Amino acid sequence: MYTHGTSRINEFGHLEIGGVDTVQLAKQYGTPLFVYDMALIKQRAKQFQDAFIDEGVPYQVAYASKAFSCLAMFQLASELGLSLDVVSGGELYTAIKANVPMGRIHFHGNNKSISELEMAVEAKIGCVVVDNFYELEQLSRICLEKETKMNVLLRITPGVEAHTHDYISTGQEDSKFGFDLESGQAAEAIERALKAEKIELLGIHSHIGSQIFETTGFVMAVEKIYQYINQWRENYQYVPKVLNLGGGFGIRYTEEDAPLPVGNYIKEMIRVVKEKSAESNMDLPEIWIEPGRSLVGDAGTTLYSIGSSKELPAIRHYLSVDGGMSDNLRPALYQAKYEAVLANRAAEQTEEVYSIAGKCCESGDMLIWDLPLPKANHEDILAVFCTGAYGYSMANNYNRIPRPAVVFVEEGDAYVVIERESYADLIRLDKPLVSVVKQ
Repeated sequence: MYTHGTSRINEFGHLEIGGVDTVQLAKQYGTPLFVYDMALIKQRAKQFQDAFIDEGVPYQVAYASKAFSCLAMFQLASELGLSLDVVSGGELYTAIKANVPMGRIHFHGNNKSISELEMAVEAKIGCVVVDNFYELEQLSRICLEKETKMNVLLRITPGVEAHTHDYISTGQEDSKFGFDLESGQAAEAIERALKAEKIELLGIHSHIGSQIFETTGFVMAVEKIYQYINQWRENYQYVPKVLNLGGGFGIRYTEEDAPLPVGNYIKEMIRVVKEKSAESNMDLPEIWIEPGRSLVGDAGTTLYSIGSSKELPAIRHYLSVDGGMSDNLRPALYQAKYEAVLANRAAEQTEEVYSIAGKCCESGDMLIWDLPLPKANHEDILAVFCTGAYGYSMANNYNRIPRPAVVFVEEGDAYVVIERESYADLIRLDKPLVSVVKQ
């Protein structure tokens, strides 16, 4: 069995995470259940930070909270000295309620509403990552009205396409995100930002994709950006103080994946930024990154109870679980792959190959195809690894299925950080017909 973080097989043959028996977790809190290994999150955050400290450069490591957002996760990130990326008013509201230092919050997004921008300005967050001319205009107007300055990064698309799934490639020119370099959009945005009275242009943001397993794309992006920085210095006497190189660092979902140690990405980024700054006789900018998946992805495991089965001789053997695309959309969206074990029989040898089906009323609700397992029984507990990113954050109520509970585990203790939704929660905002029909 592939193990990571604090996971192991205990003396009962059960999967254990953070010193807690997952079978007991399933009994106590029900399934589906997200289980997060706090020690692994802490370890990963330290690895990113240590890579910068070792190189002696100014930096910020910001948790990209779209991967998984809740009060407890924001509090943990803050305690670990991480900054925080938010992409909506809801994420910003959660950060405010979690008492995250406002100066450490960065607000992303390609279509921030006026009310979201006003919320960010009023909260005095650290910076807004401006994505387009409309947003730059509206933010400038709001800042003038509120007589408040706002730090800004301009998101640019460097024309570098990472080796990743088409749906999660964002660094290429044809993207809904950011100002294009080649067409001159980025230069025009810089000129406008520098002229805006209440806008403080800190620097440039670039994100080339997700689930990246090599450093070449990051190097190419930096090299491309510096070609234009030289032009901006000549034309506008502007040199970025901050260079945000985004995230996208890959994790291991299956044996097919081969991510680099996180320090390797950082050290290579720093190397090329130092090199290009020296070549251009420029001060070294502060380097920011924004890992999300690589901080929480493999720290999360989802526990399911196995229910029905269907065997088609010589074709396929289906096992159905009590969750699916309602708590993990990634297989349906990206054909994402996962590994899993029977948590209550983790030490046993595999005997059969199953395909794991979700319970939603869609033929595409399949979590894992062709998974080797011991001969499975009803009520066995299936543990699916590496579901900590974009699992709960994309969870939904399709078929009116309540969203799962979330627990953090560490050193033998379990902490419920999100309660399981009830059926009453599902209809809390509903209005009966009698209240809306004319009498």
